[in-house]
Amino acid sequence: MFADVVFLNGQVITVDSGNRIAEAVAVKRNRIEAVGTNKEIKRWIGESTKVMDLQGRTLLPGFIDSHLHLLSYGLTRLAINCKDASIQSNADLIGELKRKAESTPEGGWIVAVGYNEMFMLEGRYLTRNQLDEVSTEHPILIVRQCGHIMIANSNVLELTGVNDQSVDPEGGVFGRDESGRLNGLLVEAAMDPVKRVMNPTEEVLARAAEIASRDFVSLGITTIHDAGGYEPVNLRILQQAVRSGRLKVRVYAMVVHEPNFIRMRETCLSTGFGDDRFRIGPAKIFIDGASTAPTLATRQPYETNPEDSGILYYTQVNMNDALIAAHRDGYQITAHAQGDRAIEMLLNTFEEALRQYPRHNHRHRIEHAGLAMPDLIERMAKLGIVTVPNPNFFTEFGDIYIKHFGARSDYFYPIGACLKAGIVVAGASDSPVSNCNPLIGIHGAVNRLTPSGAVIGEEQKISVMEAIRLYTWNGAYASFEEDQKGSIEVGKLADLIVLNDRILDVTIDSIDQLRVEMTMIDGEIVYELGKSPDANDALEETINFIM
Repeated sequence: MFADVVFLNGQVITVDSGNRIAEAVAVKRNRIEAVGTNKEIKRWIGESTKVMDLQGRTLLPGFIDSHLHLLSYGLTRLAINCKDASIQSNADLIGELKRKAESTPEGGWIVAVGYNEMFMLEGRYLTRNQLDEVSTEHPILIVRQCGHIMIANSNVLELTGVNDQSVDPEGGVFGRDESGRLNGLLVEAAMDPVKRVMNPTEEVLARAAEIASRDFVSLGITTIHDAGGYEPVNLRILQQAVRSGRLKVRVYAMVVHEPNFIRMRETCLSTGFGDDRFRIGPAKIFIDGASTAPTLATRQPYETNPEDSGILYYTQVNMNDALIAAHRDGYQITAHAQGDRAIEMLLNTFEEALRQYPRHNHRHRIEHAGLAMPDLIERMAKLGIVTVPNPNFFTEFGDIYIKHFGARSDYFYPIGACLKAGIVVAGASDSPVSNCNPLIGIHGAVNRLTPSGAVIGEEQKISVMEAIRLYTWNGAYASFEEDQKGSIEVGKLADLIVLNDRILDVTIDSIDQLRVEMTMIDGEIVYELGKSPDANDALEETINFIM
């Protein structure tokens, strides 16, 4: 029997238990048939075999991003992007909003994403009044880069029913000016009224999934762990997009927010249900806020504000009630926990869940596990917890961590210490919060450099091979799928990527400059550099559809 595709003359990083480096790989249908030397694999070449000469370049298992928000990412591609080089100030953004208002029908939403007041020349938030000067005939919304803060104009506030007499919700804050009038700032749970009235149609969400998929495969991402965003339809949209072929990447879908996984539990379905293209993942809640706003919950106050230790969405009792029941019913459980106070509370819940209902190989997770101090790492290791940090954040937000947390910032995403403790660490981007390119994540884990050139936690740096494992085998382990993917081994799914150079041989300060030249999912080549349609085609179609 001959192979369908053979790769020769490569730096084949298998990410197997011995981190073996091979030369060649044979693929038959959707599985890896053989891994070895050029001589060994040439035996698999027949008349119809497609032979790809790697010319020394790196062949890797497909990247796994273990925490991102797929539909949110796709929708942000339809919005004004505040990270664009043309937007350096609030004044620049106002100009973009005005241009968008001129071409948008009255009543149509105008949304800007990726906003960070710290990166604007003015160094402060825009206000409701400034957005009203753009238009009061359109709902105008600015979403901060972290996704945990919004700024709304009066039109949006009217749609939500929020007014000057509204009381701050538990776990959130309505920003106000000196007179007590709402200034448009919506923090954490205060964003919920906006989410209820801003409802993209299911067709737009499906198109957003396609846009995201095209971007992801161009970056070598073959599997994503979706962390939610448009509940309760999120799971259905993703499943339908996979079934229709619009969504090429494999999906491990978290069931987000307690009411949703209660409904799921009533169907007797839990983590693992599905197939190798779409599978139900963990039950997830949010415990605290963002690392960059910052609104994460810490045990000690922020260096920049001795009165502020962040926001909590749950008490310990309420968290136990939500997650222990899901654990009892067979779910992998997880939570967004950035600050050390939130992580500590989540570990308390894990311990109580396992005391009440012991379970081997549970692989419960901590999403982000941002400020993870040594005592917390010790507890994680003892419990067998999987952590899902965001090493790409250093390249964008590292200086913010140093500003707000001082010496504690050395323990932001302490991957080195976690690996030494025997913890399985799965790499993730949290996109669209930050860049979803896994090579930037690998670069961040290896170098831990901030935009200003400072190093955060020298002792937490890891090797290139360890960083590759974060985005391959460890990601597969985090979803109980390491026997099917995450490494280049015989019998595993043929999810493979080719880089434009040899990742183990380039200098570590240039890892983020590498590019993906080819992506294969399930034995099918879904992306080739310079040959495949990119997301901009689907983006233009969707904009035309909306307008």
